[in-house]
Amino acid sequence: MYRLLIADDEALEREGIEWIVNRMLPDTFQIMHAENGRTAIQKAAEFHPHIVMMDVRMPGIQGLEALKEIKAHNPGVKMVLITAYEYFDYAKQALSLGVHEYLVKPAKREQIAAVLKRLVDEIAEDRRERNEQLAVRDKFFQLLPLAETELALHFMSDQVNETEVSQLADILKLPAGKGCAIVLAFPEIGDQKKKVYDTVKTLTHDIAKDRCGAVVSSMVHSHMAVFLLAGPQAGDEALREGAAQLGAKLAESLANQCGITISVGIGSVQSEAAGIRRSYYEAVFASKFEDKWGSLYRFEDLKAADGAGAEGPYGKGPAEESTYVQLAIRQIREEREQNTTNMLDKALAYIRERFQEELSLEDAAEHVHLNPYYFSKVFKQQTGETFIDYVTRLRIDKAKDLMKNGELSLKEVCYAVGYKDPNYFSRVFKKVTGVSPSEYRVHLQS
Repeated sequence: MYRLLIADDEALEREGIEWIVNRMLPDTFQIMHAENGRTAIQKAAEFHPHIVMMDVRMPGIQGLEALKEIKAHNPGVKMVLITAYEYFDYAKQALSLGVHEYLVKPAKREQIAAVLKRLVDEIAEDRRERNEQLAVRDKFFQLLPLAETELALHFMSDQVNETEVSQLADILKLPAGKGCAIVLAFPEIGDQKKKVYDTVKTLTHDIAKDRCGAVVSSMVHSHMAVFLLAGPQAGDEALREGAAQLGAKLAESLANQCGITISVGIGSVQSEAAGIRRSYYEAVFASKFEDKWGSLYRFEDLKAADGAGAEGPYGKGPAEESTYVQLAIRQIREEREQNTTNMLDKALAYIRERFQEELSLEDAAEHVHLNPYYFSKVFKQQTGETFIDYVTRLRIDKAKDLMKNGELSLKEVCYAVGYKDPNYFSRVFKKVTGVSPSEYRVHLQS
C-alpha cells in the first residue's frame, strides 16, 4: 500500500477526501491526517508518505512553506496542491517546489481519483526504473572481476588487441599508458589455490589503492601475474619501486598466511599493451632465473649483471618465455573449460535431484558457488536452454510418466512435479505439449 498524507485545516474536507479515496481506490492507501502545516511536517517526518495533498491556506505555517520543508527531507515525495479559486496564483509558486498536480476546491471525486491514480502510476514507474538501475549496477559489479581477469590475459597473450585492452581498462577505470609486471611462481600448492589467489588479490588491491592501478591474473599454470599500471606521464621509478615492494610483501604474506615459499620476478616498466606484455615475459623469466624457491629478481638487475641478456638455467631470455606463457594460458583455458563442464555436471545433477521441489536458479548457482548472473549465462551457453526451460522440461516429462500409470489425480501430479497451482501447471503443460493434462490423459487411455 501507498502512504497518503492529507493536510487541511477543515476536518470535513480531510474526511471527505479520505472517503473518496477509499471508495474510488480501495486497498491502495494508508491515510494520515494533518490539521495544519506544522503537524503535516511532523507527520511527514514520521511516516514518510508517498503522496502529500496539501491545502494552501492553513493556520500557522502555510501550505507552500510546509511542502517546501517536507520536500527538503523527502525529495521523492509526490505533492498535490489543494486551492480555492481566489488563491489559484499560489499554484504558480508551487511549480518551483516540484508540485505539478493541483486540485481546485470543491474537487470532484473523479478528479481526485484521477490525480492519485496518475501519481501512483508514476511511483510504480519510478520504482521499476530504480530497480532496473540497481540490477544493471549489480550485474556490472559482478562482471568487474571477469573484466580484470580478461585484461590480465590480454597483457599475457601473444595477440594483443589494443582496442579491447583500452575498453577493459575503461570499464575498470584504470590507466593503461604504461605498466610493470610482477610474476609469482609457486611450488605445488594443492588445495590452497583459492586461498593463495584471494590473498594475492586482496593484498595487491589494498597496497596499490590510491597509488596506481593494479590488475591480478587468475592462477595460470604454476604462477600468477600482477600488473601495476599508470598513465603515460607517471614516473617510471615510482612504478619500479612499487613493484619491488609489492613483490616482497606478497612473498612475505604467502609465507605467513599460507606457509608457501614462492619466487618473484619483476619486469621493467614499459609503455602501451605490447610493452606491458614484454614486461610480463621479463618477469616470467626473472621468476624462473634461480633453480630454488624464495628468490626475488628484477629483470633489469639480471640484465645489468649479465650484460648480454640475463641467461639463466631455464632459457636464454624473456623472448624464450613466450612459448611457456602461451602453453600456460592454453592450459588454464582448458582447465577453465573442464571446470565449467564439471560445474555444469554438478549443477545438472543437483537440479535433477531437486526439480520436484521448490527450486530457483539462485539455489542451483549457490550449490556450485557461482553468482546467479554468471551461472545463468554459462548454463544457457552449455545446455542451449535457460534454467527455467530446463526445469520445466524435467517437470513436464515427469508429469507424463506419472500420468501413464493412472494412480495419481491430475492435482496430485501437479504437486508431485513441483507446481503449487494446478491451473498454472495446466497452462505450462499445454504450452509445452500442445494439449492440456486432461486431454493428454484421455489420449493415453484411448
